[in-house]
Parts: sequence; C-alpha cells; structure tokens
Amino acid sequence: MTAKRLFDISLALVLMVPILPILGGVWVIMRLQEGSAPFLYISPRMKTLDQSFNLYKIRTMRSTDPATNAGVAGGDKAHRITRLGKFLRRTRIDEFPQIFNVLKGDMSFVGPRPPDPNYVRAYPGLYGQILKDTPGITGLATIIFHKHEERILSRCRTQEETDAVYRRRCIPRKARLDLIYQKNKSFRLDLYIIYLTAASLLPLPRRKAAKWKTVQIPAE
Repeated sequence: MTAKRLFDISLALVLMVPILPILGGVWVIMRLQEGSAPFLYISPRMKTLDQSFNLYKIRTMRSTDPATNAGVAGGDKAHRITRLGKFLRRTRIDEFPQIFNVLKGDMSFVGPRPPDPNYVRAYPGLYGQILKDTPGITGLATIIFHKHEERILSRCRTQEETDAVYRRRCIPRKARLDLIYQKNKSFRLDLYIIYLTAASLLPLPRRKAAKWKTVQIPAE
C-alpha cells in the first residue's frame, strides 16, 4: 500500500464522522421534498483507459429520461436543478458520497477528475497520460478551472452545444493543468490542494499564495 493510499483511507475514515450525519440530514430533506425519488446519482467514470467505476453523487436534478443525462451539465440542464440541488452544488456537498469511492480505491482525494467514458474513447492518447494518476475528488484543475468551466457551460442551451463546447474549450485546458500536477505531484502539493479546496468552501484563513496559486488558466 502506497503512502498516498494510506493517507486517503485515513482521511476518509476521519471525515466519515462529520459527513455521515450531513448525508443523513440531506436524505431526510430530500425525502420530505421529493418522496421516493433516488437519493444518489450514479454515473460511470473511468479510472484507467480500460477500467470503469460508478461515481457517487447526491442527485441535484429532477429525474428525467436517462438519455438526457448524458454528457456534462451545462445551461441546457439548469432548469432541472432543484432548489436543494443548487445549495448542494454551491457548497459541494453533492460530492460527499465520493468518500466511498475513495474507500473502495476507485478515487483519491487529489487527482484529475474522473472522465466520462465517451470522452476517454474520443481522446485515448490524452486520457491515457492523464489517467496514469488515480482520479481525485479535487485537484489542480478543479481549484483553478472549475468555476470558469461552470461559467462557460452555463451559456450553452442544448446538450449538443454543451458537449461541443466542453470538448473544444474545457478538455484541453483541464488536461494541461492535470499534466502540470502530474509533473510536480508531491504529498506537500496534495495537502496544499486539499487546503485550497477547503478554504474555498469554509472561512479558513488564506495563506500567502505559493507558486501553485499563481498558475493561470491555460489559454485556449
């Protein structure tokens, strides 16, 4: 077992203490609001070029035809996000179930976000390099590019437009950041990324920017 895997398991077990009551509370609220609608959104993702797994998230959208769930979420799906879902997305609580993906060994706390199988099949050379690292709940691309990606995709009005914009504008830029992380990864960098992720959600003090904070969003 590697040091990173041991750290992931230890941190996941510690975080289970506060996370489980939060998940229980969200489950109760969702049951009161939506009855028997599914609590989890389970989506296939890739951890290597030929190994997939089921990614767990709290469902934030109204259930609909599975065909319309394909691909990334953009402005075309915004009308389906529930009031509770907007809060869960803003606070990133919808990502909490991925702690079970970490415990199962499908994910790490820090790494590239796990890609959809369709994009891995479309760009095997690119993802073959990126997925040399275990996918993560957060990562360098997440803390630098996530909000920018949301703004870009929010302008899309159809599923086809969202997919085209994601392929053209988001995949290449996220990949560059993932490869910067891969080239410079270390335990210290992982801790810093975890801290920046927590600081973006909680009122934590901001330390003086290190060189990783000065990494800019890659140009298109």
